[in-house]
Amino acid sequence: MKKRALFSLFFAGLFQLPVSAQDSTNVQSVQSVPPAIPVEIILPTHINWNYIPEGQKLEFDLKTNQADASDFTFSLKEGALDGMVLDSTGHFSWTPGFDFVDRLHPSRNAQLVFEAHNDFDEKATKVIELKVVHMNQAPVVEELKPFYVQYNVSNTYTIDKAAVRDEDEDPLVFIPISDAMPEGAKLSSQGEFIWKPSLTQFNQLKSKPLSLEFYVEDQPGKSRTKGKFRIEATSMDLAPEVSIVPKTAAIRYKEDATVNMKFYLMDPNGDSDISSFGFVSENTLVPKSALVQNTINQYEFIWTPGYDFVQDPVDSVTFSINFFVIDKTQKRDEKKVQVTILNAVNEGEKDNKLYTDYRTSLVRAWDLMEQLKDTEKDLKKKYNRAKKGKKGRSITNASLGAVSGLAPVVLQPSPTQKIVSTVGGTTVMTIGTLEATEVIGRSTKDLIERLNYIMEKKNELQTKGDIFARKYSLKSSRRKPEFIKEMDEFVAVMNLKGLVALELDAGWQNKTKASDAQLVRTFKDFVPEN
Repeated sequence: MKKRALFSLFFAGLFQLPVSAQDSTNVQSVQSVPPAIPVEIILPTHINWNYIPEGQKLEFDLKTNQADASDFTFSLKEGALDGMVLDSTGHFSWTPGFDFVDRLHPSRNAQLVFEAHNDFDEKATKVIELKVVHMNQAPVVEELKPFYVQYNVSNTYTIDKAAVRDEDEDPLVFIPISDAMPEGAKLSSQGEFIWKPSLTQFNQLKSKPLSLEFYVEDQPGKSRTKGKFRIEATSMDLAPEVSIVPKTAAIRYKEDATVNMKFYLMDPNGDSDISSFGFVSENTLVPKSALVQNTINQYEFIWTPGYDFVQDPVDSVTFSINFFVIDKTQKRDEKKVQVTILNAVNEGEKDNKLYTDYRTSLVRAWDLMEQLKDTEKDLKKKYNRAKKGKKGRSITNASLGAVSGLAPVVLQPSPTQKIVSTVGGTTVMTIGTLEATEVIGRSTKDLIERLNYIMEKKNELQTKGDIFARKYSLKSSRRKPEFIKEMDEFVAVMNLKGLVALELDAGWQNKTKASDAQLVRTFKDFVPEN
């Protein structure tokens, strides 16, 4: 429009037409029209209109400063990037991808050149700069392959890195969800899952597989994505297992001590899959009957090696026993135990011997006391006879030898006569009741001394016997080293020297056999063994 007005004025000047005063005034008014405004592209004015995060859409409209702005067409002359759209009316839209800004830089600028023109060849250009800010993306977890675990084995599962990625190529770490983790399982930051399921856990897996959830977190943005994989019990046939309680590979026992080991059999495919359980010993003296079955999967090994298992002079015997379990598919497991049996003293036999020594010493004392009692009675009789015989004692001198014939001799006129007669060279003496052969020529003093000595010996035996019976009445006390010494001292009281001093018969034998009841009556603290 302005160009057309200028064009009319141009032709008016060429022809220089005469004009009136009124016309002169009109011409002057035409010449005062202001010059045309240059075309300019107008941008949005709101704050951060050119600020755009990755992955978010930016839209705005371009305009010109002309009144007839609708006659202008807009275009993007330079700096166009993938995804940028600018229509002819000036509407611009663009969604920058998450890969537009490198993760190591906070932002990146995009410089664009816009142009506006119309049919009259009026145009304008404008350079703008868009600031694209990096936005962290959460990791992506695709479907993971299942994890098949075996019983009582340290199973390891590594999460497939191809199925877990980060669009920003950030480093990733794996974080376990504690509530979802089965007992005993571990998940490392590198995605390695380790689990050794127990028998209960394995059986639960067979009936109900587990879906394990976890987090994948990128660094340093800390964005998380939840992932999961399925855990199932393997369906393959697995070998059975045998475990020992106490858990040991070597044992040491003395002779006559009971060897006891408990065995628990486990089969991941079920207890019914167990076929047999047994052992093989390097020593053939170990009986097969030592293995006792309590249940289908629990056994005990009970064995007591006798005192003759280790033969003198050997101190010990060492051998191995292999315990094995076999399932129906002939898969097996075994445990080897090294057994050492030490040579030991037969405590029972030793105790029996010590008791025999203990009882024999007391029996010997009891016998001697019985002999002393008999001797005491005999001496008392002799003492009484000797005491009465003093009043009518006479001395007889008999000459026995070559005497022939029969010649009675009256030695002393008395109511009671003594007559000595000889028959065929043999002399027979008849002596009255007040005298006896044992008391002729002896005094009562000697008899009293012997009686006192016997009573003293009886009291000594009684006292020492009571002490010995009481001190060593228990089995444990007889095991002490001083028992033998004190027993010898007790027996020394009854030695032959004492028998000679008492003028006792060394060949005397008790007509009554010593019983436990008699020993208890004599030595009240004596304790017989059953």
